[in-house]
Amino acid sequence: MARKVIYQFVDDIDQTPFEEGEGETVSFSLDGKDYEIDLNSKNADKLRSHLNRYVEAGTKVGKGSKSSKGSVSSVGKRTDLAEVRAWAKSNGHTLSDRGRIPSAILDAYDAAN
Repeated sequence: MARKVIYQFVDDIDQTPFEEGEGETVSFSLDGKDYEIDLNSKNADKLRSHLNRYVEAGTKVGKGSKSSKGSVSSVGKRTDLAEVRAWAKSNGHTLSDRGRIPSAILDAYDAAN
């Protein structure tokens, strides 16, 4: 006996079915949480239209964004990373002698000093 599995695309807003190519999965983020929603072309356009005002007024962050001039990372503020490494090892943290110091260790060092 043969089996045939049929996938049906359904708009998450109005529950209407649509064919492949007549809709899309739209990804967006709000309040630090990422979301995906399956929408037919009409509802995807409507979502983008509603959000356009906010997107244009907002500032793009994350991958591909430019950092401001003169910004300094928390690591750049430290004068002695060797001291951080020594503190981490003496407090039971596993850390290599070279490379990036994990932010959790930097945060723990800041809290202790």
